[in-house]
Amino acid sequence: MATPEAEQFAALLKELKDRSGRSYGVLAGRLHVSTSTLHRYCNGDAVPNEYAPVERFARLCGAAGDELVEVHRRWIVADAARRRPAGTGAPVPLPVPAAASVPAKAVPVAAPEPVPAPEAVVPESAPGRSPWARLSRRTRVLLAAAGVAALLVPAGVVAADLVAARAEGGAGAQDRAGRAGGDALAPPASTGPGPSASPSSPSASASPSVSASPSSGASSAAPSAEPGASAAGSGTKQPQGGGSGTGLGAPPAVTISSYNWDEPCGQFYLLDRGPEGIDPPPPPQDRRGWARKYGGVEGGNTLLQLTVQGTSREAVVLKGLYVRVVSRQAPLPWSAYLMGNGCGSSIVPQTFASDLDTGHPVITPVPGTQGDRTIPAEPFPYKVSSEDVEVFNLDMKATGYDVTWYLELKWSSGGREGMLRIDDHGKPFRTSGMRGRPMYTYGNDEVKWESYQAG
Repeated sequence: MATPEAEQFAALLKELKDRSGRSYGVLAGRLHVSTSTLHRYCNGDAVPNEYAPVERFARLCGAAGDELVEVHRRWIVADAARRRPAGTGAPVPLPVPAAASVPAKAVPVAAPEPVPAPEAVVPESAPGRSPWARLSRRTRVLLAAAGVAALLVPAGVVAADLVAARAEGGAGAQDRAGRAGGDALAPPASTGPGPSASPSSPSASASPSVSASPSSGASSAAPSAEPGASAAGSGTKQPQGGGSGTGLGAPPAVTISSYNWDEPCGQFYLLDRGPEGIDPPPPPQDRRGWARKYGGVEGGNTLLQLTVQGTSREAVVLKGLYVRVVSRQAPLPWSAYLMGNGCGSSIVPQTFASDLDTGHPVITPVPGTQGDRTIPAEPFPYKVSSEDVEVFNLDMKATGYDVTWYLELKWSSGGREGMLRIDDHGKPFRTSGMRGRPMYTYGNDEVKWESYQAG
């Protein structure tokens, strides 16, 4: 049975589809999904596992900018509702109990003869504190923000103030350490040095240093207790006893909503073995697990889609996105395997691209297209809040090297600023060039891996 959130999400999809004038068959063909699958999305019987096909659908239907934001918001809510265990509802903020009444002092009664006024009535002990009052301020803030937190899909991101929040004694410091949305792609045994071995400064104006600015106090990095989360990044240290993970001065939440935003276009994985005995390519949501099974590495480029959202209505300024190169070595001499066959879409989303082969890679905005309309490139800064979401499509390319890397997002809010580290479950991303390597695709003429020639 569809959840109310899924029905609201489906209603918006149906409205966009009807307005476009296109049939289910035409849209399904452009999206490379079956007509029945698209029917299920628009009827609320199913919610897509990833946002990428939803965005492509909305753009095919001519959705405006604010409609794209609303589509993404409803998908996040519907996806979160789908993941909730059966029998549980959406989180509801706890009611704030009424303030305890203060006993009044007794008033002396006039009498013919002087009578000493009775003392004020004082209870033997102060009224017991309610469970709500015993909660720390930070915990109350988190409970009040439960409706927002429930919308966030896990990501491989750790808030910059994780260490400071832990210093407050809050056992919920891990609440702000997200988990990556897909399976971690385990690299082969030969790995590069740690993140501090070969840092690359992304730009002269904003250095992705591990320490905060001197005026705000440094926050040392420490590993998270979460097994799938990354080490804490840098940022301003929260005041003792008064900091929180939400509200003014809090970092944004970042989700890796897709590892290939160009679906259904194919993606290459490099494997250290020939095609014999290799399973066929799985559905998109299982491909990273498939690659991990064979010790695969993404070949040519990594197409990350980041969703950034504030944790309250207070605006968070996103000042810049930077690349940190951990290691760079000769490209892997392995075979390349293509996961899909072609695209067939006239939509090229606005992206941010980076050449990982350069000495100091930078993130550069790239314009996109939608039909005959050009979507201009928009450089940083951006602004986000709990009601204003930004989606960034990244094309991280490697041609002549095997590169391990991660991202850092610089943010500021309420006079505080910091860095968020974005990585793959606590490990750097890894992308290797594949020029001149044997390439294979599955089932063009026969149901097996065949040699592939790039067009």
